[in-house]
Amino acid sequence: MARVAVAGHLCLDLTPELLGGERIDPGHLLEVGPLSVRLGGSVANTGGDLADLGVPVDVFAAVGDDDLGALLRRMVGERPGMAPHLREVRGSTTSYSLVFESPGTDRTFWHHVGSNALFDGSEVEPGADLDLLHLGYPNLLPALLTDDAAPMHDLLARLRRSGVTTSVDLAVIDPRSPTGALDWEQILRRTVSEVDVITPSIDDLVSAVPSLAGEGPHDDGYVERLADILVDWGAAVVAVSAGARGVFLRTGDSARLRSAGRAFPDPDTWVGVREWIEPYAVTRLATTTGAGDAATAGLLHGILGGLTPRRSGAVAMACAAAVVSGRRPTPEVLVDIDPALASARLPRDHS
Repeated sequence: MARVAVAGHLCLDLTPELLGGERIDPGHLLEVGPLSVRLGGSVANTGGDLADLGVPVDVFAAVGDDDLGALLRRMVGERPGMAPHLREVRGSTTSYSLVFESPGTDRTFWHHVGSNALFDGSEVEPGADLDLLHLGYPNLLPALLTDDAAPMHDLLARLRRSGVTTSVDLAVIDPRSPTGALDWEQILRRTVSEVDVITPSIDDLVSAVPSLAGEGPHDDGYVERLADILVDWGAAVVAVSAGARGVFLRTGDSARLRSAGRAFPDPDTWVGVREWIEPYAVTRLATTTGAGDAATAGLLHGILGGLTPRRSGAVAMACAAAVVSGRRPTPEVLVDIDPALASARLPRDHS
């Protein structure tokens, strides 16, 4: 069994059930449904989905010493397949998101960075037997970005020198925030060469580097150009999420793939890939929150399992479809979505 660590952004997602038509209206009371309290952020989402797929994960993050922090630590500790390594920062507040999903509209997040602002990579002590580290949402981790993102670069470079495969996912960023004001083109140019697998969405990239928006239509060719840029900057495997169009998978040359660490049992099968992976149709739309993180987990699971790029992409899309339909991406659920995945060497759910 491969050893995997997930580090970085961890929070609580607080999601009220909305009935439609809610708005901020000073002086008025609007009734809403019950509140869902769930683990959120890339660490919980991608880490939890990997655990659901049967891959145990070590979890590294910074949390506050407040009541929300106590709740978050308890929830992580009770999550099957996740071994918590959480640094409690005295006097800090725990990160949370208010998630608004009104019927018929896309989700909106009100996010408090909290203790995530203090995560600087020193929390990660993975040991010598680590195969893969996934770093989630570094653009929401200010301490990792000081000195032109030197802590982020150094963490990734240190792990890659020891043979660890590195993976990074981004989040949509508020341009008014301290990290949103940074030069993200410079940061990505500096760090992506130390990233073996990167899985952003179009919105993630454009919110970080507005110049990437361009002037033309955001068609398939545009998505492919974004992936080309990240490969040119040094990534080995790029998967750009494009919503209903699925994911465009783009990979580097043989030399880059062979330097991508222990998670790739057969790197030559990943050389020079340029392929669209279509999403699965779902009959029930429960939520879009966490779908991108689930796709990342599926892709990483496929890589760890020695699957082909197309097969890994199919697992990624099935994981996203599971989450969108309100289910956990266990092997049984994925086979229900696509019976052909029964031959994808998915382990049984360990939860």
